[in-house]
Amino acid sequence: MTRRSKAQKILDFATFPIRALTLIEDDFLGLSSLRSERFDYCASEVQGYCLDVGCGKHNWFVTHYLQGNGKGIDVFPYEGLTEEHLVENLTRFPFPEASFDSVTFIANLNHIPEPMRDTELKEAFRCLKPGGNIIATMGEPLTEILAHALVWLYDRILGTKFDIDNIRGMQKGESYYLSHNEIAERLRRAGFCRIAKKRFWTQWGINAMYIGWKVSDPKTTSL
Repeated sequence: MTRRSKAQKILDFATFPIRALTLIEDDFLGLSSLRSERFDYCASEVQGYCLDVGCGKHNWFVTHYLQGNGKGIDVFPYEGLTEEHLVENLTRFPFPEASFDSVTFIANLNHIPEPMRDTELKEAFRCLKPGGNIIATMGEPLTEILAHALVWLYDRILGTKFDIDNIRGMQKGESYYLSHNEIAERLRRAGFCRIAKKRFWTQWGINAMYIGWKVSDPKTTSL
């Protein structure tokens, strides 16, 4: 997938309210969808062979943004996924240690049931090569609440099917967002260091990536 040009990013910044309210899933009329924008930001931070945890429909990120250079896994049989993508338990990834250069959790850390979050992040750490990174995205809490409310209204009133959460159902222990502090602390507990938060400026800073690293001698500061 071609990276967005500077001109495209400026246009996306200027039209963000329109793009957010229309909830387009694919690029439309020269504008980037929020989904493709999020994937583009994450792809720019991937180091090499990538594990995308909670890959969702069609394993879209690995297939279209990483040109197949990775592996997508999920516990739910979303449209377009095959047996090779499905795992029974995400608290134990079916891969040897140090198998990947990057691990991504794109807009889904909050869907890990609370008692399992630390375990799953430690699995991400185990599967990373030394020098590898984790990339997780999450919107600001109020933004996430409003976005879920808007999606719910669209699906109920207009008959759309934007609410992926509704397809599989929200499980006990899941939530609609995670706070900045919880994400940073859980990444630290899993072993990651040099944790940084990078806001999506084309989405007016209300969505962001959290990036942490697996290094043997963490000397730099983090969040």
